[in-house]
Amino acid sequence: MRIRWNEAELAFREEVRAFLDRELTPQMRRDTRRMTSVYAPHELGMAWQAILHARGWAAPAWPVEYGGCGWTAAQRYIFAEELATNDAPPLSPMGIGMCGPVLIGHGSAEQKAHYLPRMLTGEHFWCQGYSEPGSGSDLASLQMGAVDDGDHFVCSGHKLWTTHANDANWIFCLVRTSQEAIPQRGITFLLIPMDTPGVEVRPILMLSGEHIQNDVFFTDVRVPKANVVGQVGEGWTVAKYLMEFERGGGVSSPGLKARLRRIRRMADAEAGDDGRALAQDSGFMSRLATAALEIEALEAVELQILAQLSHGEAPGARSSMLKTVSTELSQRLTELALEASGAYGQLYQAHAACPGGPTPLYQPPADQGFVGPEHALTVAAKYFNDRAGTIYAGTNEIQRNIMAKAVLGL
Repeated sequence: MRIRWNEAELAFREEVRAFLDRELTPQMRRDTRRMTSVYAPHELGMAWQAILHARGWAAPAWPVEYGGCGWTAAQRYIFAEELATNDAPPLSPMGIGMCGPVLIGHGSAEQKAHYLPRMLTGEHFWCQGYSEPGSGSDLASLQMGAVDDGDHFVCSGHKLWTTHANDANWIFCLVRTSQEAIPQRGITFLLIPMDTPGVEVRPILMLSGEHIQNDVFFTDVRVPKANVVGQVGEGWTVAKYLMEFERGGGVSSPGLKARLRRIRRMADAEAGDDGRALAQDSGFMSRLATAALEIEALEAVELQILAQLSHGEAPGARSSMLKTVSTELSQRLTELALEASGAYGQLYQAHAACPGGPTPLYQPPADQGFVGPEHALTVAAKYFNDRAGTIYAGTNEIQRNIMAKAVLGL
């Protein structure tokens, strides 16, 4: 597929590039290249969000009246492409990318006026309270309870794998306000301040050495009923709406294309046992070409969905397709990158898998006895981290079931 941009779109691209040249520091670019997770470290992400917010570009997908940009689908894609090409750090999706659209679609006027501006500035930093022990992809089986107590709910339970709970000051939660024969009923979408008495966060350290996920325990946490989004007992409808944005509201193909270009450069530089560059290995290059073709197909669908979103339509079942394809492609790219990094990648892989974990994020492991090219420093940690991609936001097996039911009618 060859995309042809018109003159106005090309001018917009130049505007974005000039902004990035001016505002995106070499340190930010370097730290972004060394990310092993899909999430930027908190300080890096918030510093970049402040820069984008000052320019009015923190929430391109939002309606203009709430702080969005009013961009066309083409502009949104160009913006995402330039961010990826120039190694800009990603923003945490929990607030602007997920809770924000839910409040715009289902929140009250008071909730929109209070929460949305604070999401944009970063005053409120959000995490997502969905998964529980025994209730992950089968989310409707969740059991965290919320007992009616006048103007409040009293919440008790345990949320698991909660990304950024260690940094967040707000959490949006699914809680059970009643027991019903159909488990999707009786669930309520609730906004909870993290400093409320009874909220406890415990870290979950990852194999890559990062602290991103957490356990969150709730013990008799009192939450005002004014913090309910939508109607009490109808949180499943709100949650499904949010998950469409979690799985398919973003644009992943530009980032995948940027990673593919880096792997090609690695292949040009890495010599095999025969002394030839890996780029001369027909088997490796064939797998790289197959990934490139699939990324282009994903790009075509994402452009269609961006056009759909620009008209105020949610992505629907296509979000499951995007989540499945993008995460599986991402995992394959980590495998190709590990291979393209050669002996250095294997050393770092062994280091990452050894007891005690890898060197902390962003710290070149030279003091551990490993010296090599920068591109090899994090390929192993990224490989390990990315194994979770086909599990989080609903496993890809669940996504295929959703597509079978919603699209094929099975």
